[in-house]
Amino acid sequence: MRPITATRAPERPIGAYDHPRPDANDPDGKPNMSEHDHPGGLAHPRQPMTGRDPDEPGRVATPLELLFDLTFVVAVGTAASFLAETLAGGHVVPGITAFVLAMFAISVAWISFSWFASAFDTDDWLYRALTMLQMIGVVVFALGLPALFTGLAEESRLEVRVIVLGYVVMRVAMVLQWWRAARESPEFSAVGFANIRWTVLAQVGWVVLAFANLPLGVALAAFVLLGLLELALPVFAQGRAHGTPWHPHHVAERYSAFAIITLGEGVVGTIASSGELLGGGSGVNWSGDAVAVVVAGVGLTFGMWWVYFATPFGGVLEQRRARGYLFGYGHILVFGGIAGTGAGLHLAGLQLEHHSTIGNATVVLALAVPLGLYLLVVYLLHALLLSEADGFHVLLLVITLGVLGAAVALAAAGVGIAACLLVVMLAPYVTVLGHETIGHRHQRRALDGLRRR
Repeated sequence: MRPITATRAPERPIGAYDHPRPDANDPDGKPNMSEHDHPGGLAHPRQPMTGRDPDEPGRVATPLELLFDLTFVVAVGTAASFLAETLAGGHVVPGITAFVLAMFAISVAWISFSWFASAFDTDDWLYRALTMLQMIGVVVFALGLPALFTGLAEESRLEVRVIVLGYVVMRVAMVLQWWRAARESPEFSAVGFANIRWTVLAQVGWVVLAFANLPLGVALAAFVLLGLLELALPVFAQGRAHGTPWHPHHVAERYSAFAIITLGEGVVGTIASSGELLGGGSGVNWSGDAVAVVVAGVGLTFGMWWVYFATPFGGVLEQRRARGYLFGYGHILVFGGIAGTGAGLHLAGLQLEHHSTIGNATVVLALAVPLGLYLLVVYLLHALLLSEADGFHVLLLVITLGVLGAAVALAAAGVGIAACLLVVMLAPYVTVLGHETIGHRHQRRALDGLRRR
């Protein structure tokens, strides 16, 4: 994430650039020909990395950014799947620990690229090549996830060599991107080189952690310290959230797109993991359990989507640029909650297929906790970004907690998993109903207050 520096970038006229952009269109929607578009030249020639216009109208995610997200979602889905299988085997603490470590690394790497791209995306051949290098790193990272979960669950050791290799590849690609920005944009030179220094320092630490063969306790402590360094890196390198020309609506769209495909991965993973429950290759099994898994998976996904998009994050960031750090890194818990909910659904499917060694109450708790975390963090982001404490939100959260607690209590009392899943599914709809009837008016007043400040 790179939304931060000591001073704000000089304002530019809306839509103005130092050089013609290869994706610029004329009023008729036809591509404009720049000075670089000549016979024999490249379709995506080098463009100076001078920074995008933070007020550019109509800024949207690019196809490359969406492709980039898909590689990350593969890593998220892999982590969620291994969490479910590790929990099903009775390794609760090792499974949760591995999942938290994996989701933290995935989220930090994704955030780093997304904020940089919002500020400096040139879409030339070199930018695309370095983005592909990052995607290679994501794939390597995902290949190392099985060893992470197995090492913690079965051998009580932190096996992160392949994961660190993939992570370092991603971060080296970001160092090269910052090198371009520092060299080609004098106003961001100090920010760029500071990011390079701190990022390289962090990667040295990760490599030492991966190959030093430390005791588990020491390795976990080192991971926490290095993770804190990664979180603090934008502050050390850039200061306050005004300097790089990130686009508030583009950033909000990037986060929403990643949330959507992560939600979708949860549904797909649930259905795929319930093959036996749904009949496998012998046709669809329309049992009550099978129907409950499908309905709960789709219902939860839809409800979580509705809750997330109840807040217009782009408009809020436009008014509160200084809180970009809070928005950006606060989403680590949002993404973790989404992926954890998908893992909980997967675990419920394994339980119904009799592939789990834990109790029904633990299974429902494994679904209720990440869902509750997701809902709580969305509420907190709404309140902190708008500087608005709303008693109505507290009431909705209490009711939501009651719904989740009731589902766990029902499972502990012997009620079947299928019925408990349907109760858990109701939790996000407490917020949906509250927002659609009353909350939207409270939110409108808060947004109007922001605009008047």
